[in-house]
Amino acid sequence: MSYQTQISSSSGKKSKETMDWIRSWKSTLFLLLEDIPLHLREFVVSISLDGTSATTIIVDSTTGEPLCRPLLYNESCSDALPTVKSIAPANHTVCSGSSTLCKLVSWWNMVDSDKKLATLLHQADWLLWLLHGNLGVTDYNNALKVGYDPELDSYPHWLLAQPYSQFLPSVKAPGTPIGFLKEDVKTKYGFPKDCVVCTGTTDSIAAFLAAQATQPGKAVTSLGSTLAVKLLSTSRIDDARYGVYSHRLDDKWLVGGASNTGGAVLRQIFTDEQLEHLSEQIDPMKTSPLDYYPLPTVGERFPVADPNMAPRLHPRPKSDVAYLHGIFESIARIEANAYGLLKDLGATQVEEVFTAGGGAKNAKWIKIRERVLGLPVSPAIQTQAAYGAALLALKGAQQGVQGV
Repeated sequence: MSYQTQISSSSGKKSKETMDWIRSWKSTLFLLLEDIPLHLREFVVSISLDGTSATTIIVDSTTGEPLCRPLLYNESCSDALPTVKSIAPANHTVCSGSSTLCKLVSWWNMVDSDKKLATLLHQADWLLWLLHGNLGVTDYNNALKVGYDPELDSYPHWLLAQPYSQFLPSVKAPGTPIGFLKEDVKTKYGFPKDCVVCTGTTDSIAAFLAAQATQPGKAVTSLGSTLAVKLLSTSRIDDARYGVYSHRLDDKWLVGGASNTGGAVLRQIFTDEQLEHLSEQIDPMKTSPLDYYPLPTVGERFPVADPNMAPRLHPRPKSDVAYLHGIFESIARIEANAYGLLKDLGATQVEEVFTAGGGAKNAKWIKIRERVLGLPVSPAIQTQAAYGAALLALKGAQQGVQGV
């Protein structure tokens, strides 16, 4: 279903697709709350969460209900790119069709109805709103791709001058208390009355925080449905030509980007059982002659920003082991190109890579990546982005509730 159809449907009945996304996210959130053992709920003092970067939701600013279907992290609104490029500095992070700002501008251009009562939220913001009830709050990691400047701690003048700037949410540091958990949620699930909800972050930032890589030159590759790299650097690098951007992390910068390659491609071809069985038969020290560019659909963000790039997964050899080996190695080459590009653009040189996400469990793939990267690669002690979100919640709890 097209974006235009989804926008036009927002003035009347919501489309099935819109309701499916929203319902699935909401139901998952509350199922997770239910999964917390009853005897532990009274000890939960703060909550935070992470969400996919640039997954954008335009909501009614009075009710919080979505005005159109959510636009996912890897969707490109190339129709808005010329407009965004005309107002933003050259090669700015927002100058990519998949940026949050392009999605906002595309919505602005397509909706003819009253636009006054609308607010832009990211996936994490909307889910956190369900818990605290204060609409219109985000964090500076999620806000980066709408144009927020984390170095100045403000939206830039060129963005504030636009008519749609009225939809931008207020921005706080990740892990900042927003408000107490809503009364109905506390009552239903048995959380303490002073439990606070804190601003979140993006999934790749949360994965980096979980790995606790604290020195420049340390990097985290998140191998989930996509491949995201984050390198701790003393220099800030932003260049939309290559899908490179920097997130603030205290007094340093997390430089990196996210490729559309990753686990989503593997799951299109193999089952979990096949991946485990075939991986056991791979010799990770042997170079695969196969040269692929594994993508789940058309379009790439980083290290090449090309919305028209087609997946390349052929020729397929007769051996599934050889095929999986070739895909693993091709994804490793994309990762190597990503870190090489960051160095060429002026970031601190990578010295060691930790791995988070589902790919961190595959020992053969780690060995292949170690060979291709020419660097030590190991699973992070904590490999789940959820652990990083929990660290943000801990940070919020330590700050106290003065600002709530």
